[in-house]
Amino acid sequence: MGVLSNKISREDLKAGDHIYSWRQAYVYAHHGIYIGEGRVIHFTRGAGQEVGTGTFLDHIFMSSSPSRSSENPCPNCGDQSRVDGVMLSCIDCFLSGGDLYKFEYGVTPAFFLAKARGGTCTLAQSDSPEDVLHRASFLLEKGFGGYNVFKNNCEDFAIYCKTGLLVFTNISVGRSGQAGSILAAASAIVSSPLRYLTTSFSGLAAVGFSMYCVSRFVSDVGVRRDVSKIPVERLVSASILDEPEASTSTSKKM
Repeated sequence: MGVLSNKISREDLKAGDHIYSWRQAYVYAHHGIYIGEGRVIHFTRGAGQEVGTGTFLDHIFMSSSPSRSSENPCPNCGDQSRVDGVMLSCIDCFLSGGDLYKFEYGVTPAFFLAKARGGTCTLAQSDSPEDVLHRASFLLEKGFGGYNVFKNNCEDFAIYCKTGLLVFTNISVGRSGQAGSILAAASAIVSSPLRYLTTSFSGLAAVGFSMYCVSRFVSDVGVRRDVSKIPVERLVSASILDEPEASTSTSKKM
């Protein structure tokens, strides 16, 4: 593991690790919490969710881990092809044929900025494995709200299990590294007045990449100010995940 790759072998996994696997030719990654004995708890928008829910991108990047059809179910997990929400899968179903990577916590700012791709590490510190497993198991039973690629996705779930932290804004609950990277990359050039200072493609690319790196850093859960540490029992009972605007004032009182 390092700047170039977070790839890890199954033999090196420990219960409570935040793992992920790239999907769709490295367009996005699916995240989960390894709980031991070859099992993973993760959050997904499966094929069973109603077509009218979520955003347009939710229907493209469903983050649905199980790749087996209902006619050929996994011998360990059964038919999970239409399961939504927080689910328990074997690691083979979670990986869905992809490679295994480990998300890193407590990295330095220099290391964070050296990672060109979002959704691979954070400056935030991880809690103890016991706390991580407790949150993941609790949410497996109680749920983590409705899946949304920008507001409440699999990476938000895994980061919350590891840290107990959630991002609260007027427009969303949680904005993960990979989702933030997509938004940052799309808006970096458009929103920056620096784009007028250069007419060359290379200059424009340099400006865009610089803005992208800055946007990634300031949106990380480890440095943001609109972050609250929420006990998992209160998170579920307060319905915070489904009512982000109402929860902003609630989180400040805790």
